[in-house]
Amino acid sequence: MTDPTAEILLGLTEDWWRGAVIYQIYPRSYQDSDGDGIGDLPGIIDRLDHVASLGVDGIWLSPFFPSPMDDFGYDISDYCGVDPMFGTLADFDRLVARAHDLGLKVIIDQVYSHTSDQHAWFEESRQDRTNDKADWFVWADPKEDGSPPNNWQSVFGGPAWAWEARRQQYYLHNFLTSQPDLNLRHPEVEAAILSVTRFWLDRGVDGFRLDALNFAMHDPSLRDNPPAPKEGAKLTRPFDYQLQTYNMSHPDIPEFLAKIRAVTDEYEGRFTVAEVGGVDALSEMKAFTAGNNRLNSAYNFDFLYADKLSSHRMRASLEGWTDNPDEGWPSWAFSNHDAPRAVSRWAPPAHRVQAAKLYAMLLLTLRGNVFLYQGEELGLPQAEVPFEKLKDPEAIANWPLTLGRDGARTPMPWRGDHRNGGFSDGDPWLPMDPRHLPLAVHAQEEDEHAVLHFIRQLIRMRHTSAALRRGSQTFLDTDDTLIAYWRVLDHEKVLCLFNIGEQEADTDGLIQQNCTRLVSIGLDEDGQAVPAVLPPFSGVILHCAPD
Repeated sequence: MTDPTAEILLGLTEDWWRGAVIYQIYPRSYQDSDGDGIGDLPGIIDRLDHVASLGVDGIWLSPFFPSPMDDFGYDISDYCGVDPMFGTLADFDRLVARAHDLGLKVIIDQVYSHTSDQHAWFEESRQDRTNDKADWFVWADPKEDGSPPNNWQSVFGGPAWAWEARRQQYYLHNFLTSQPDLNLRHPEVEAAILSVTRFWLDRGVDGFRLDALNFAMHDPSLRDNPPAPKEGAKLTRPFDYQLQTYNMSHPDIPEFLAKIRAVTDEYEGRFTVAEVGGVDALSEMKAFTAGNNRLNSAYNFDFLYADKLSSHRMRASLEGWTDNPDEGWPSWAFSNHDAPRAVSRWAPPAHRVQAAKLYAMLLLTLRGNVFLYQGEELGLPQAEVPFEKLKDPEAIANWPLTLGRDGARTPMPWRGDHRNGGFSDGDPWLPMDPRHLPLAVHAQEEDEHAVLHFIRQLIRMRHTSAALRRGSQTFLDTDDTLIAYWRVLDHEKVLCLFNIGEQEADTDGLIQQNCTRLVSIGLDEDGQAVPAVLPPFSGVILHCAPD
């Protein structure tokens, strides 16, 4: 937990979330308490001591709401409940209370762009064109030849329109056909969604992560999307063949976000963060977070889907954000439930343990908020899930070009000597990768050199450094395998140097400063503070004297 005295000294009691570290929990895979092979809320409660021991500021819970689970909770059939497989509302209240007792904030997912087709709102809307909720979803007439209203494609494959015979109309679904899009321009829909926001705020949640936010509104004229350039493109789905010009990212979205912000501002210290995908994510992140009447933060997929890491990529992402007081505040993640784990994407197998530490050093020294995904504190590689055991609809539909999300969603290993790694006494919903068992929490607790202890050290360092938590970030000119930057606030200066390549990196002459080491990996501990050469997959974080 964060030291309250350190918070006061650093001035962090205001805007607790600015520079915070949030630990993401995927409930299905964290801890099963009843032996059905599916993680649940009581299981999370049982493991909150582990989360608190990391020193993080809070947790983000992926969906636990009632759902047919076609998209594993992101297809919600009741916004204000808990699916029985995860527990009850009373369990959720206990979870919030226990987290708060441990000094942890609680952030939950909200999916406002679409519902499940089993949601009561849609079941009524689809009956005819005259019911009370007839216009709560996006409906459109067919073309003269009976084909869909336009050429929009869904993320998961195939047209983004599904036919409803009772209405003789198509409904829009940007994801699965069982995920119809809400009509957020309708005032009654907007009011219903804001009442959902209040419901969870009244139960004590500290904020929201808003899923698929730039799909929340689209071009009302339903114009066709233009084709995407083919040269150099990775085309695995029909969705990739179009520019997403009209089916997402409508300029009316920030106005809706201002209404969400007005509600959250009625509750002290609440935090909102948007998930923003797409080719123009940076400008949308800024639009969604600009000023004081929209969201607090946003994150994109710059690193989550990157097949390799480079200094150029890092600078392109981070230098888009400045210290302009009217500009929003970014959040960053290297791994999550939607993307293959970074250590498998960026490092060869022989270097993965050290690389896991290196990437943690990098992530935890970036300007912005940090999302740490469950198992990242253990350095888990992407799990191998055979095709016959896949659950992810995207992976199944696009196999083998899209490997999907299951490999990042396998159960958390707690004890390597227990059945299913201590996750469940029953058969887990996804298989436990045997390679994860030696990396289990219990084994790493007993190894002082493990990734787990190293990440705790990094989080403590971040909490006690105002420069790392809230300072500016300035990159030094380097080649693509050496990442170097300053983090500065007032008179505190922190220098970060990382060699992400498989060859030595020369740092001689890069800086002329009086510095002392805070943390390093892959270096001789008795060597000079600022090394002239960084070995492969090594790094150092230094505290430097002011100019």
